Amino acid sequence: MTRIRICGAGIIGLACAEELLLRGHDVEVVDPAPGSGASYAAAGMLSPSGELWHGEADLFRLGRASADLWPAYAARLGVALAQSGTLLAGADAGDVQEIDRQLGLLAEAGVAVEALTRRELVAREPGLGRVTGGAWLPDDHSVDPRSVVASLLARVPVVPVASGARVDLTVLATGAHLPAPYAALVRPVRGEILRLRAHAPDQAPATTVRGLVHGEPVYVVPRSGSDEIVIGATSDEHDTPPVPTVEGTFRLLEAARALLPGLDRAELVEVTARDRPGTPDNLPLVGPTGEDGVLLAAGHYRHGVLLAPITAQALADHVETGAVDPALDPRRFVTEGSAA
Repeated sequence: MTRIRICGAGIIGLACAEELLLRGHDVEVVDPAPGSGASYAAAGMLSPSGELWHGEADLFRLGRASADLWPAYAARLGVALAQSGTLLAGADAGDVQEIDRQLGLLAEAGVAVEALTRRELVAREPGLGRVTGGAWLPDDHSVDPRSVVASLLARVPVVPVASGARVDLTVLATGAHLPAPYAALVRPVRGEILRLRAHAPDQAPATTVRGLVHGEPVYVVPRSGSDEIVIGATSDEHDTPPVPTVEGTFRLLEAARALLPGLDRAELVEVTARDRPGTPDNLPLVGPTGEDGVLLAAGHYRHGVLLAPITAQALADHVETGAVDPALDPRRFVTEGSAA
């Protein structure tokens, strides 16, 4: 049994804590506001194929492996997993060209994909507006991160202040704001996200829609088993507090309404902004820092929900065996506890 203190109770810190507890370790999680960071805002897309882009083979590998863990993980936590797939949709020819580039990358990665004409898109999602073409990703699903966090909090005790008890290891899982000397390893990337309430079936899509509207990316995620619809998300590098903006909200609504005109009649109930924790290569930091007794579980950028199960396993495996995935090893940026 190892005594471990985890700083940060977002989905990553909580998932790591729960895994370590299941393996019989003594774990203390410290956070004055558990579950209130990026996990609170996240849409919960489990979409490794939808996120694939050039130079991100390791991220895609990890995302697919973690997506495979999610059905059993969701069942164990008692949360609903929406396994309805994802539609990619482009509003104009330029948007479809970008989607075709992504489909080419997926084909190279050995992923079976189905390109769709406008007629085929509308047959799958009748609420679509003026779209030109797209694709169907049958293995990209979604989950409600707030439900996941609530389930984890029911399993993992969290205290607002560290107890002062001696521990063998400290895990820093504080999202976009790591303490010194690791602060420079992550950068805040603001994401704005909207939550709507549908009052009629034709106001919500039947499945997740990821779209490009004249180059503007947007996703619309219907929440399984409820009337909630999540629209996101902007991605803005900044050095100010993450607050919702008129400009960000307008961009999201304009793009989402173009894709799905029925959203016009839905109720806007929440506008949220949070910082995502980006890293220099957009891969997470999971494992040793080079400083004795200090580990990281941070830097998950847009993929914290998707990568939560595999991150928990990777961190616990490192605690028990010393194993480290080179793609996640924080020491690629850290030497002897100092930022490179």
